[in-house]
Amino acid sequence: MTARMKAILPGQIDGKPGPVIHEIDVPVPGAHEVLIKVAAAGINRGDLMQVSGLYPPPAGAPQTLGLEASGTVVAIGTGVSRWKVGDQVCVLVAGGGYAEYCLAHEGSTLPVPRGVSLVDAAALPEAHFTVWTNVVDRARLAPGETLLVHGGSSGIGTAAIQLFAARGHKVFTTAGSPDKCAACVTLGAARAINYRQEDFVEVVRAETGGAGVDVILDMVGGDYILKNIGLLKTEGRLVNIAFQQGSQATLNMLMLMLKRLTITGSTLRPRSHEEKAAIGQALAREVWPLIEQGRVKPIVDSVFPFAKAAEAQAKMAGSSHIGKILLTP
Repeated sequence: MTARMKAILPGQIDGKPGPVIHEIDVPVPGAHEVLIKVAAAGINRGDLMQVSGLYPPPAGAPQTLGLEASGTVVAIGTGVSRWKVGDQVCVLVAGGGYAEYCLAHEGSTLPVPRGVSLVDAAALPEAHFTVWTNVVDRARLAPGETLLVHGGSSGIGTAAIQLFAARGHKVFTTAGSPDKCAACVTLGAARAINYRQEDFVEVVRAETGGAGVDVILDMVGGDYILKNIGLLKTEGRLVNIAFQQGSQATLNMLMLMLKRLTITGSTLRPRSHEEKAAIGQALAREVWPLIEQGRVKPIVDSVFPFAKAAEAQAKMAGSSHIGKILLTP
């Protein structure tokens, strides 16, 4: 008889879209895959979008929600060389994290860093894969350059602030309350700007003597797009990973030419196993040692049981959190 497990899929709660617990078959690992018994799963805005029907999983990915998880390896597929049964890991997945058992490709699997609990490790993969591939690989943040991170109190923001402050960069950030700004400064931001009370363009210009910044990591979009472009130095780079306020803007391309700017962006979920594995190798080499040294930490806002997944997603939608929100089976 096939083993069964609890998993959370998009459904309806009181007639509205919501995360619903189902009982489904435990997946079987294929070539280069590991099966983990989930200790915790991280919540991401992509999960909320998927529940609303706006972010379907890529072909071949499970319909089960969840883009990251942590847990213990309980089975391995053919060709797996990096992991064995019993290893404690955290994983980036294209779906399937909100379940008692989760499949992951071995290249998107990383060890739980020393000093980090198995549950808290679920807060690491999505944020660090996203931050590294966008700020380092795409925006090419170089030694001595400055960085502005929008949404500094988010899971991605708290990871980016810590990581690049630890790597010696001056990091500015925006957040929506005094408490969130204070948290960002504690994590290493040189200046946290309350966007409800201050103009981030004016503040950053004042803090940099009018120079602006080299790289901006943005998940807001909307009217931030033109503001970001105006704030970049010559040869500056803007990288967008989301557009919470819209993805369209009217650009003066002459400004891009005169300042030799680069505008880029990316999504992580549909990338190939090989691309994700390359990012994972960079994280193991460059980021995991900083975590084990205590210079970068998973910032966990709260932990909810699977039965309260709807409440957990509502908290994320309300943006009251600082860091990651986790689910536990």
